[in-house]
Amino acid sequence: MRAPVGGLFRHVMDLAREQHARGHAVGIIADKSAADALTVGRLRAIEPALKLGLSLVPMGRQPGLSDVTAAISAFSLARALNVDVLHGHGAKGGAYARLAACALKFRGAKVAALYTPHGGSLHYRPDTLSGAAFIGIERLLRNCTDGLIFESEFARRAYAELIGLGSVPACVIANGLDRKDFVTHKPAPNAADFLFVGELRLLKGVDILLAALEQVRNRRPVRAVIVGAGPDAEEFKALAAALGLADCVTFPGTMAAHDAFALGRCLVVPSRAESFPYIVLEAAAAGMPLIATNVGGIPEIVAGTPTGLIAPGDVASLARALNEFLDSRKAAEARAKALKNAVGKRFTIAAMTGSVLDFYAETLPA
Repeated sequence: MRAPVGGLFRHVMDLAREQHARGHAVGIIADKSAADALTVGRLRAIEPALKLGLSLVPMGRQPGLSDVTAAISAFSLARALNVDVLHGHGAKGGAYARLAACALKFRGAKVAALYTPHGGSLHYRPDTLSGAAFIGIERLLRNCTDGLIFESEFARRAYAELIGLGSVPACVIANGLDRKDFVTHKPAPNAADFLFVGELRLLKGVDILLAALEQVRNRRPVRAVIVGAGPDAEEFKALAAALGLADCVTFPGTMAAHDAFALGRCLVVPSRAESFPYIVLEAAAAGMPLIATNVGGIPEIVAGTPTGLIAPGDVASLARALNEFLDSRKAAEARAKALKNAVGKRFTIAAMTGSVLDFYAETLPA
C-alpha cells in the first residue's frame, strides 16, 4: 500500500493481524514518507506480528521516479521472501504488487497477484487527462492480475465500467469490524454538535460541511469538530475563517476514530465520493448518529435500516439534515441503534479474513 492512512490502512492492519493469528506469514510494504505520528505508532504495534517484516520505501502520490524504486523494492522483497501472494491495496500498491508478480513469474516463480482498489483510480473521471492515464494503466495491469477483491458492490461495478473485468476472477468482500468497535458512543459533556473524521481533502466534502454549518449558524448556535489531516487542511481552515466559523469549528488534527467520537454528538460524512468507508462502519458500531452522503458503498452499509442518505455536494440538503438532527436528537439516536444492530450481524473481521484467504486459495497456482 502507498499511504498508510485512512480506511485502506485499517483494512490492511486488520487483515494482516487476523492472517497472522491464523498461522500465516505476513509482511507489509508501505510508503516511507506518508505516515503521521498516529500511523507510526500503529505500525510499530503490528510489526512483531509481521513474520515477513515491515518495509517502508518512498512512494510518491503522483506518478514519478519513486514508482520505479518502489516497484523494484517490492520485487526484490517478494523474491527474497519467496512469497505465495502479493496483495496490492490502492492504485499505487496494486501497481507495485502486480508489476512485481509479473517479474517473478517471468523468472519462473509461482505467485498470485491480487488487487483491491479501495477507490483509488476509480475516483478519477475518464474524460480528464489524469483520469485517462490512470485508467489506461489499470487496463494494462489487468493482464498481470490473478484476482480482484472489491470491498463493495459499488466498487466492483465502477471497476467493470471504467476498466473492465475481462476474464480476471473477482469477488466482493466487505470490510469487517472488531468486537472492540461495538462500544456505545458516549459524547463528552462539552462535545460539539457535529464531528467529521477523515482525510482533509476536497473529495471528502469538508468544504460542503463548512458551507452548511454557516447556513445553520444563521438560524441557531452550532459547534463542529473536524478531525484529520491532509493536502487541503489549510484551505479548509481558511474557508472556516472566511465564513465566520472560526469560533465554532475546531481542527484538532489526527486521532483514532474511537477517541474522536467523544468529541461530537453526530458524525457527518459529506463525501463527494467513497468506496466502503470504515468511518461509517465504526460510527454505526458505536451507535453514533450519522449524516452521510449517498455515494460509494455507503448505501450498502445502511441498507435495510431507517438511516437515510443525502445527495453529495448539496449544501442546502446537508444544512437541512444538520438542523433536523438538532431538532430531533432522540429520533436520530433510535436510527443509530437500529443501524448498530444491523452492522453487528453483517460485518466482522473474521468473516472478511476467511473470505480473503479462500479467494487466495482459488487464485494460487496449482
